[in-house]
Amino acid sequence: MADPIRYINNAKELLKRSKVEGRYYTDLKYVRSAFGVLYLGILKAVDDFLLKRGVEEKSLPKRIEEYMKCLKRYGSPYDGKLIKEFESLYKEVHIAGYYRGLLSSVKVIKDIFEETEKL
Repeated sequence: MADPIRYINNAKELLKRSKVEGRYYTDLKYVRSAFGVLYLGILKAVDDFLLKRGVEEKSLPKRIEEYMKCLKRYGSPYDGKLIKEFESLYKEVHIAGYYRGLLSSVKVIKDIFEETEKL
């Protein structure tokens, strides 16, 4: 689990490069970059989880749909919580934070980082 934590720490460092005015980050370039690195950390954490469940490295998912299928298969002992958390973080981190660049609220971003660390 050292690699996913390293990604999270790198994302936090990128986020620190953006200035904060009031309750918002002002330089979205760094915010988006931080979310991109954070998303890679999420994928690394899921990959580690799947490897521990017996998935071979060459069979690890490459697309989001494949990740969802694998989590449904190998994450079912967690009552679907893992799948829901992954899907939520995918939408918040990858889509809203990185891809679309919709997030700038310090509180919202802090909450997303905390949720990622729990995963």
